[in-house]
Amino acid sequence: MSDTTRGKQRSLRALEWLNFFLADVQTGLGPFLAAYLASSGWNPSSVGYVLTFGGLVGVAMQTPAGAVIDAVHRKRTLLAVNLGFLVAGALLLMGHLSPWRAYSAQFLIGASGPFLGPTVAAITLGIVGAAAFDKQFGKNQSFNAAGNVFTALLVAYVSYQFGYRAIFAVAALLAIPAAASLFGIDAKQIDYARARGAIQRGGKINAEGWSALLKDRILVYFLATAFLFHLANAAMLPELGEMLSKDNLKAAAPFMSACIIVTQLVIAIFAAWIGTRAATKGRKNLLLLGFGVLPVRGVLYTLTHAVGALIAIQTLDGVANAVFGIVSILMVKDRTQGTGRFNVAAGSLATMVGIGAALSTTIGGVLIQHLGYGASFLGLAGIAFLAFAVLWFAIPETLCDAAVGTTAGPEIKATTSWGAQIGRTNAGETGR
Repeated sequence: MSDTTRGKQRSLRALEWLNFFLADVQTGLGPFLAAYLASSGWNPSSVGYVLTFGGLVGVAMQTPAGAVIDAVHRKRTLLAVNLGFLVAGALLLMGHLSPWRAYSAQFLIGASGPFLGPTVAAITLGIVGAAAFDKQFGKNQSFNAAGNVFTALLVAYVSYQFGYRAIFAVAALLAIPAAASLFGIDAKQIDYARARGAIQRGGKINAEGWSALLKDRILVYFLATAFLFHLANAAMLPELGEMLSKDNLKAAAPFMSACIIVTQLVIAIFAAWIGTRAATKGRKNLLLLGFGVLPVRGVLYTLTHAVGALIAIQTLDGVANAVFGIVSILMVKDRTQGTGRFNVAAGSLATMVGIGAALSTTIGGVLIQHLGYGASFLGLAGIAFLAFAVLWFAIPETLCDAAVGTTAGPEIKATTSWGAQIGRTNAGETGR
């Protein structure tokens, strides 16, 4: 084995552990915040407003973040800076939970979050290239999910023993191994042109304008389905936490941990398989499965209040999130190959996800306040069914490969030929 191959393998191992520890930090900040606010006396509408604020900050940053990631050569430094902002938000939440602190923390978390996952995806593409991206991205998500499980267990114990504020101390401390893993990646392995989905010829990177993305109707339709999916999905788990915390404050965090563990175990087990399956059999059938279980989940939440049954229903959340989290990025890669706008398009996807998620918590909170939890879950299930219908009728298969046996049309770019082209790019331009 050559030194170059060994160096690449070391970088990939560091990349996988980076996904694990980044999940640790984000899990400690995200799903528990709604239950934390509810246990501190915030009413459902106020909880919805502060979560929506953080979501809107993230929405405002997503697409610009993609453009920055495309442009910046020093990918590791960019990720480290935003990890620092995330830690600052965690430290703010450890103090007295005034509205000023809550909104300031949400601003820092919302502004830094859009850079984390997309930068990791760009680093992954820059190291392995398009041909191997599907499989490696699936592995990344397995490590990410395993990190979520680890942190959910840790947070459940810490919160039960020391209270909710200790959760955010855990999140801040776990940023240390995340940073160590980040700088374990060899900067020379990150090809700048590959990392943005571009073709480099004669030392010059060919990148299309942003308008090329808007002209891609399939991409635009898919962004709409992503919006509807998260409009339905994002509020479901926080609503469960709020519902339980009203009756048993001390049990709320362990319940949320159990729900997260179930979801993330499903993702950890199946993520690598999903990446491989999507590469060989196509994207659409997997997406239909992921979208199809979401309305079922919303309806099931109205049929039982037994804690064990509610936790079991979270397996459907694992299926939906495993499929969407992996296959959506693969579809973006399919539609942007050779354009040099992979990260901008991924940022646009994240923008639609963020808008849907931010509005979801507000809609869910209003429905709960006026009609109750059952009506809220049914309303979200209806939106989920609409997302499934749009996906079924408007989105074709995007993987153009002989193994899939599809004829998607001339506007879909072939994976193999583009991968061969970018494999010949000049490795001298690297991201750090």
